[in-house]
Amino acid sequence: MPSRVLWEGGQAPDDTMLFESAGPRDRLFFDPRTVRAGIVTCGGLCPGLNNVIRSVVLELHHAYGVSTVLGFRGGYGGLDASRAEEPIHLTTEAVSEIHKDGGTMLGTSRGPVDIGIAVDNLVERGVNVLFTIGGDGTQRGGRALYEEATRRNHPLAVVGIPKTIDNDVPFVKRSFGFTTAVDTACDIIDSAHTEAHSVHNGIGLVKLMGRHAGFIAAAATVANQDVNFCLIPEMPFRLEGENGFLAALEERLRDRRHAVIVVAEGAGQELIAGETGETDASGNVVLQDIGLLLREKIVAHFEQRGTPALIRYIDPSYHIRGCAANTEDSVMCDRFARHAVHAAMAGKTGLVIGLVSGKFVHVPIELIEAGNKRVEPNRELWQAVLAATGQPASMNG
Repeated sequence: MPSRVLWEGGQAPDDTMLFESAGPRDRLFFDPRTVRAGIVTCGGLCPGLNNVIRSVVLELHHAYGVSTVLGFRGGYGGLDASRAEEPIHLTTEAVSEIHKDGGTMLGTSRGPVDIGIAVDNLVERGVNVLFTIGGDGTQRGGRALYEEATRRNHPLAVVGIPKTIDNDVPFVKRSFGFTTAVDTACDIIDSAHTEAHSVHNGIGLVKLMGRHAGFIAAAATVANQDVNFCLIPEMPFRLEGENGFLAALEERLRDRRHAVIVVAEGAGQELIAGETGETDASGNVVLQDIGLLLREKIVAHFEQRGTPALIRYIDPSYHIRGCAANTEDSVMCDRFARHAVHAAMAGKTGLVIGLVSGKFVHVPIELIEAGNKRVEPNRELWQAVLAATGQPASMNG
């Protein structure tokens, strides 16, 4: 029987939603002796990718006796045999040390692959289980792969393992890599605070990841407790005017002589003129740099008033993305991976492993595609941010 769980992220559904519980099954769909599994990692880097790869391989080998696991290189492009390197044979020896390193041993890329060509390659290699590790674009690709395989009557279990450092996947309470990102961000905020506190009217400005959701910025702010302003995409803010951000910053410096600002990369995009309209290979809109805009506006504001201020701008995004997973994320990676293997061996397909109300569940890919989680203004996290920073809610418009 499916477990009864409630969705915790984003807009609550009208009715209670039911998901099938993840975990091992009494009956398998595939004979482990004939399974040829594949793994692909797509999109940007995230702490824990190697951990997931390792745990998938070990669970397949030790729990099910699967002997052949292929690691397709360079994202979905690695499924196109005409232009990709040969996949890596992922033995237990090959993955024995990879969890100690950041990044992904398989390489990654953004962008799609010709689905027909990819399925041709999977069929030719006899792959009947495929694990897709990536965000919503990756999982859309996984859905297309299993639909094409189904059309050809090729039994292919496609199971997604959700990867987003921003923690914005719906029906996933916490994605792997998130706590590592927050831990590392806190260390960087400590340095920004030290710089700001050590000079008169010092300002530390730290830009963190978060294209459309400010979970990392908000969580790091609450965890660190030295942040005075937290700016995220979900909370538009005013720069100018009596109740604007710059006025609040000026008051902070007048009272305490230093300030620390954390801004998520997607915050304040409405303040930046001249949208490029460009998209990256995954179809994501290329964002303008809010960090550089804030630095420019802050400098101009205090120069205009004849008030000396020293600003230090830190953008640690690539440093954070490339970290090895911390202990908590390492455990989370292992759990996601093992549940994915259980689902695949039972013949489940077209799903992503979710985490809802403390339970791992099977979430149909189409629900993952429907939208993203957001920080909500009236929920606990944002209220904690306001309490920790003391920033005026009136500057959010």
